[in-house]
Amino acid sequence: MPTLLVATRKGLFAVQGDGANWNIASHYFAGEPVTQVLADRRDGSWYAALRLGHFGVKLHKSSDQGQSWQEMAAPAFPVKPTEGPWADDPTPWSVDLIWSLAAGGAHERGTLWAGCLPAGLFKSEDGGASWTLNQPLWEEPRRRAWLGGGYDHAGIHSILVDPRDPLHITLGISCGGVWQTRDGGASWSLTASGMKADYLPPENADDGNAQDPHCLVQCAAQPDMLWVQHHCGIYRSTNGGKQWQAIAAPAPSGFGFAVACDPHNPQRAWFVPAQADVCRIPVAGRMVVTRTDDGGASFQVLSEGLPQSQAYHLVYRHGLDVTRDGQTLALASTTGGLWLSADAGLGWQCLSHDLPPVAAVRFTD
Repeated sequence: MPTLLVATRKGLFAVQGDGANWNIASHYFAGEPVTQVLADRRDGSWYAALRLGHFGVKLHKSSDQGQSWQEMAAPAFPVKPTEGPWADDPTPWSVDLIWSLAAGGAHERGTLWAGCLPAGLFKSEDGGASWTLNQPLWEEPRRRAWLGGGYDHAGIHSILVDPRDPLHITLGISCGGVWQTRDGGASWSLTASGMKADYLPPENADDGNAQDPHCLVQCAAQPDMLWVQHHCGIYRSTNGGKQWQAIAAPAPSGFGFAVACDPHNPQRAWFVPAQADVCRIPVAGRMVVTRTDDGGASFQVLSEGLPQSQAYHLVYRHGLDVTRDGQTLALASTTGGLWLSADAGLGWQCLSHDLPPVAAVRFTD
């Protein structure tokens, strides 16, 4: 039976079911903010990242699908240097939020990646028992120009590990563009060519280092096909991020945060539009999902089962997910709505209107 993990401001929910029959089966970390979750398909482990304010960032692991949890080491920066080129770094050297979690390659058992706010990338090779900061990215000189995308500082929210080569990793950074390594993090390249930032002066709009990709996803069957929901619209790349193509804004809007792509069909992707940056609600209070089946040439507006009046839900960048067969989707909002679709988004079933604000949804299967 499929399981959906729902990370919320007041705990982690496990939802189980299939087709039209879904139920909330368990609630973990009740009352505590869960910012990200990972189901490691290599060994079945679950990871939950918590943001406890005064008590800091915590990471918990379950090796038995939620029956028990163990607190693990959390990513942590080294002490900020008092001398040298980074002594005057205005970015704090302390983890405020674990914004993304990703498993390493299929044969890299125990390897995990964590993207944080501020924008540090951490690696674990022992299933989360210890973490190491990726120094080449953190000490990249162009990091000084990164901007906060909704926060005071830039953060890493998307980590894609190439299923063909675990040394090839792609990151989405708000606001720092798209970065890639092909040697496991020893060196990094900025790969945001083709993206434009309309929040910058026109002469700087092409600056790849200032782009704000809200969410970045990859087609499992064709990993060179990447999709991005950008602050300024939708982009796709057919060559692994070397070049990005702007997609004409579909109705009702090209603005949003979430994107999911079909694991088998590189031409199909789903988005959840909002009205605009300055008005982060559905257009006309009507909640919809848009889907393209032809690489962005055209879009369907899908609304069956979603609220169509006075709906003011915002879906965060991790609030949309799809199962490995490409048929079942989950969608959750900051106002506690949770919907599931068993037919690739054509129709939606509301499971709850009353969850805490949702940060992330992830299928375990």
